[in-house]
Amino acid sequence: MTAYVPGITETDLKKIVLAIQQLAAGRSNAVGSVTLATGASSTTVTTANCAVGSVPILVPASANAATEVGNGTMYVSAVANGTFTIAHANAATTGRVFLWAVMG
Repeated sequence: MTAYVPGITETDLKKIVLAIQQLAAGRSNAVGSVTLATGASSTTVTTANCAVGSVPILVPASANAATEVGNGTMYVSAVANGTFTIAHANAATTGRVFLWAVMG
């Protein structure tokens, strides 16, 4: 879902239009995946697209991730410039994979 990002000095109208079309079609550079750390109670995601006031959205991408959500033991505990932190159960469970998107 990587979108073309024209440079600040871009003057080629076709490239600017392409970037706008990709955004309108839902493409974004503010997406990724994360696997929750085992044996820890939090996992930090580093992404340049995150800032104070951003809203990280998490979607389970594995059965173990869905179980974590169902248990009610995870939430976004902090959002900062360049990172967001997910609080979760301190478990030995592996494969808790989430897809994420950052809005704002």
